[in-house]
Amino acid sequence: MIENVSIFEGMAPSDLALIEQRMVRRTYPRNTIILSEGDNSDSLYVILSGRVKVYLNDENGKEAIINYQEAGEYFGELSLIDDYKRSASIMTMVKSTMAIMSKQAFHQVMKSNPDIAIHLLKDMVHRVRTLTNEVKSLVLSDVYGRLSKTLLSMAIERDGIMVIEGHVTQQELANRIGASREMVCRIFKDLVKGGYITTGSNQFTINKQLPARY
Repeated sequence: MIENVSIFEGMAPSDLALIEQRMVRRTYPRNTIILSEGDNSDSLYVILSGRVKVYLNDENGKEAIINYQEAGEYFGELSLIDDYKRSASIMTMVKSTMAIMSKQAFHQVMKSNPDIAIHLLKDMVHRVRTLTNEVKSLVLSDVYGRLSKTLLSMAIERDGIMVIEGHVTQQELANRIGASREMVCRIFKDLVKGGYITTGSNQFTINKQLPARY
């Protein structure tokens, strides 16, 4: 179940089996808060199925979405290294199943498989670079530029077609790029009218290259 997770990449099947034995599997309903910003957490969560959002809240309840994660991805890795409280909240977007490993168990596994630490560091560097690019986009791009980059980053190829799967609302997109829902709605209407995007009940389809400017 975890062989496609990047930090366990290249490990022998026998080692993977030992790791899975140290994991606890849990299933969460849709809209379940798995972790809250400020929580104490000492576990690694691997998403076996489903989809979650990573987000922040301010004191007024305003939400900023940092990322979406799906099967094969993981979160909670920072708690394996330090003892600080959770820096973001995690909520399920659909029914989701997790494989959970405690900090103590992870450290025991790492002693016998030191390559895991290298994979973890590489993934963390990649995430820092991605976050840097997203901050750059927020600072230097207009609303349309931020929205188009976000849509392209969320899209995956299915039979030669770029789609954004799952029920992603315009409000969620607005929260993620730091814009109003009304502005996102206006841009979407124009993209749909121009044939760039087709909206469905549970996915968006990007039909052709999005325009460079709005």
